[in-house]
Amino acid sequence: MIGRWRETIERDPPRCASLPTAFFFLLLFAFNMPMQADAAEPIRIGGTLGLTGKYSATSIPRLRAFKLWERDVNRKGGILNRKVQVVIYDDKSDPETAVSLYKRLIQEEKVDLLFAPYSTAITEAVLPVTEKHGYPMLISGAGADKLWHKGYRYIFGIFAPASKFVVGFLEMAVMNDLGKIAIVHADDPFSVNIAKSTKTWAERFGMKVLLYEKFKKGTRDLDFLAEKARSSGADILVMCGHFNEAVDMSLSLKRTGWRPRAYFATVGPGLQAFYDRLGADAEYVFSHSQWEPHERLPFPGSERFTREYMKEYKVMPSFHAATAYAAGQILEAAVRKAGSLDREMIRNILSVMDTMSIIGRYGVDRTGMQTKHFILTIQWQRGRKEVVWPEKLSTARPIFR
Repeated sequence: MIGRWRETIERDPPRCASLPTAFFFLLLFAFNMPMQADAAEPIRIGGTLGLTGKYSATSIPRLRAFKLWERDVNRKGGILNRKVQVVIYDDKSDPETAVSLYKRLIQEEKVDLLFAPYSTAITEAVLPVTEKHGYPMLISGAGADKLWHKGYRYIFGIFAPASKFVVGFLEMAVMNDLGKIAIVHADDPFSVNIAKSTKTWAERFGMKVLLYEKFKKGTRDLDFLAEKARSSGADILVMCGHFNEAVDMSLSLKRTGWRPRAYFATVGPGLQAFYDRLGADAEYVFSHSQWEPHERLPFPGSERFTREYMKEYKVMPSFHAATAYAAGQILEAAVRKAGSLDREMIRNILSVMDTMSIIGRYGVDRTGMQTKHFILTIQWQRGRKEVVWPEKLSTARPIFR
């Protein structure tokens, strides 16, 4: 066809004189290029978060981080020469709502890929749906070990599992001659998992477990538990729960007038909102963290992420935000390595990939459980979260009352 057009031009040039030559050939080659209709379509990555309800405090930072990653990856030209669109719905912190929304994302909206929701309970609820349809999922908001004990093929953890959350803290406590512990926990799967592992590790360290008690999720007045812990003679109190439980136990300790030598709470103290809510009553509280915005944590891109997050949202990012952003980075790396959106190929790559993100190293075992990442222990000191363990990465020494 190009040859026939060239012959026409040579034989009868006046017919083409009204078109500049370069523009004419641009149109000519455009007509002869193969059509790629899907090139303009974005890669759609779906998911849900508890933007309202009991998980909102930890879900909103995650949404912000997903959108920040979306912005950053699109500024680089997208993935596979296509823009990325992150579609996150509000599951209202409810497992049944989340299941319905994941079915919608898969069956009706036919998204290309998925991010996992927040919390062990909601993640556990949606996994049968995502597994059935063969969607690989990076889990960056749930840590209960049991998720990886059920034989699922398409799940991959971003951070260290819940059974390791308290190890560093307990090691520090023993080294500072603290050995009597009270463990209280909500009755949801995540909290139960941490409580059991805390008891196991405490006994391995030779501690005396003087109180081990659960309470119904959603109970706000925890004074009765604070009194029981006080009466037990414990010098350490560990609260296993989410944001509300960490705050509510802090308030109960204040009302009862008792402060153990060390108070460790999961999830809540990792957020700036914990200190904003409690002020001086947050001082000296210990917790776990998957990442902190400190210069002594030399992970690639971490400093830039902190700076851009603060610029965009006017608040310091927590590990809840950082792990969500890391999920985007790791998924991006897997898709680029696959060179396509073939979900089985992406699944196989995620199962063996060893890479770095802003929170550190990624690598999983045969069940998909994270094995390369490690837990930090933090403590609120003078209005700032300090890393107190491991010692080689610490920004301050731990303070025991």
